[in-house]
Amino acid sequence: MTTVTVALGDRSYDVRIEAGLLARAGEALAPIVGTRPVVIVADANVVAHLATLTAALDAAGLRHAEIVLPSGEGSKSWATLERLTDELLALGVERGDHVVALGGGVIGDLVGFATAILKRGCGFVQIPTTLLSQVDSSVGGKTGINARAGKNLIGAFHQPKIVLIDPDVLDTLPTRQLRAGYAEVVKYGLIDDADFFAWCETNGAKLLAGDPDARVHAIAHAVAAKARIVGEDEFEIKGRRALLNLGHTFGHALEAEAGFSDRLLHGEAVAAGCGLAFAFSAATGRCSADDSARVAAHWRDSGLPDGLAASGITAPPARLVEHMRHDKKMAAGTLPFLLAHGIGRTYLDKTVALDQVEAFLGEPGR
Repeated sequence: MTTVTVALGDRSYDVRIEAGLLARAGEALAPIVGTRPVVIVADANVVAHLATLTAALDAAGLRHAEIVLPSGEGSKSWATLERLTDELLALGVERGDHVVALGGGVIGDLVGFATAILKRGCGFVQIPTTLLSQVDSSVGGKTGINARAGKNLIGAFHQPKIVLIDPDVLDTLPTRQLRAGYAEVVKYGLIDDADFFAWCETNGAKLLAGDPDARVHAIAHAVAAKARIVGEDEFEIKGRRALLNLGHTFGHALEAEAGFSDRLLHGEAVAAGCGLAFAFSAATGRCSADDSARVAAHWRDSGLPDGLAASGITAPPARLVEHMRHDKKMAAGTLPFLLAHGIGRTYLDKTVALDQVEAFLGEPGR
């Protein structure tokens, strides 16, 4: 087993990574939940994994109840949040109890937010079942739902008590979802680790093909990178944690235009957004054209969109920029952008004018 600790003082927690861990989850949870029953909130797509988890809890003598919610980004809504909190209250969940999020990033974000506000905060556990949620959204305590104005605009910071990652659950993940999650893996190399990006160029195809060693290495490396950044800047105040948003400003605008639907998955939007961030950096002299081309080539080699045209989004640039104006990072009329001086050299730039971005998006071939 690989264990990564997210160091946050008295709110520190472990991220455990091991093949077959889901079937032994009861052993890991028993010391945390004690004698109280737990509630599992699962994505409708993971009912097979739910059966494995409930059997593991039974074997450990842990009482449990289950709530199954619809899959997809549409569940990150006020309506589903209301339904979930009502059901948790009907089950008698107390402040000291724990709710287990079993599923991808949607379920993790939703359950995290519900437990942050239920009785002013109760415990929760992340058991992510997609590559994207394993390497990104399950770690760090960002929780929330979407609003009409944009993605993740309603939420709270609420750290889990433990994260259990079983790479074997990825065997049932559709190829498109696996590729989308891979975008978040590569992102860590683009931020501040050029050697890891080079590892992805060499080993990414093996990871996507199901190589167990490549999976574990990538997941552990990504989790350790995120844990380090979160430990330095939990609430995204110092600017360090903002680096994790590479590709997201462009990407969230694309997702908003797609109606937060399966038309464009989050990881696909992040890949396109990273491609655009590097292309913009190259076009404005911030980084070399060679580095931008190298990033775009790896997205294409991995079956991911490398920019606006490849994302399938055909909205006018002005409308995409209007989506950006609702970004939660907007401050005093200025939107910070994550740009790059090169691969592994991402930085936060507060000097970018949105009309410059609009002109860039309108150029042929974006």
